Amino acid sequence: MIRLERRPEPSRAWTAATPILAVALTMLAGGALFAALGKDPVAAIRTIFWDPLFNEQFAAYSRPQLLVKAGPLILIAIGLSLGFRAGVWNIGAEGQYIIGAICGAGVALALYPAESALIFPAMVLAGALGGFLWAMIPAILKTRFNTNEILVSLLLVYVAEQLLASMALGAMRNPEGGGFPGSRNLQQYPSAHNPELLANTGMHWGVVAAFLAVIGAYVLLNRHITGFHIRLAGEAPKAARFAGVRPNALVVFCFGVSGALAGLAGLFEVSGPSGQISIDFNVGYGFTAIIVAFLGRLHPLGILLAGLLMALTYIGGELAQFMLGLPAAAIQAFQGMLLFFLLAVDVLTNYRVRLGRGEVAR
Repeated sequence: MIRLERRPEPSRAWTAATPILAVALTMLAGGALFAALGKDPVAAIRTIFWDPLFNEQFAAYSRPQLLVKAGPLILIAIGLSLGFRAGVWNIGAEGQYIIGAICGAGVALALYPAESALIFPAMVLAGALGGFLWAMIPAILKTRFNTNEILVSLLLVYVAEQLLASMALGAMRNPEGGGFPGSRNLQQYPSAHNPELLANTGMHWGVVAAFLAVIGAYVLLNRHITGFHIRLAGEAPKAARFAGVRPNALVVFCFGVSGALAGLAGLFEVSGPSGQISIDFNVGYGFTAIIVAFLGRLHPLGILLAGLLMALTYIGGELAQFMLGLPAAAIQAFQGMLLFFLLAVDVLTNYRVRLGRGEVAR
């Protein structure tokens, strides 16, 4: 009989090892999935994880894309991790990402074709404010009416997607676009463009913001009383009340920070790599960032590494679709396996597996 025995305290060794084990299991299960689709599993795994970085035929394009893809994932995941540590569950970062992009692009399009060095900073502020205000909806409903923040934040994603479609087809549609949906291309508007800062690196202001967010979150969690309150609220809610932690204020803070960072990610994406508001602007970064946050153990440095790894699966997945003919759904399933296996093996952090007779842990 297999039973689980609770550990006296979480295992540090397993805490560090479970992300690596989850990645290994994902490769094995993903290989089986690709084999079932009639593809060479070894070639598929190599194409996803190796070729984008080390195959000179593709590396010149793929390496810069690593930072382009990782930037928004890291930025959003850092904000989400603060709430997850405190037991505040913002599942609607995708909606906040969309609203941030709409608000930031709205500033640029309203001022077009004016040229000023102040336009892009104003877009940044508008993007952060848009994401913040959208996140305040579930935060206020939670603190005032005790609604479920998971459901409210998630359902607001679909509202944001409808707003995005409305903007692309209506108020923000390019009047010179021949009736096609989508806004003007901000890459062709110098004052509103988020350019590559270093040639052929993929480094733009969104990547810089992501690295600054990693540093800021690390300092907050380890050197500031608010970070102590966040950790205490998540680990010992009853003790947090005795320590003077105000739960409602913490909910508002965590939602506000995560919403602002998600809004910034949307702004930097629409003013840079994406270039315009379109119906298919959102590509799931807000949901994928949840995987990044947990794969990184909700630690800023872990999230940095997890974001780069997940970005690699995006780039390698696109390459596998092109080179091997793998369907996009298979790549998405492969990415989802990471979270599935991480949650599955994470039980080893708090429990030991025992063989023999005994009461099953509850």
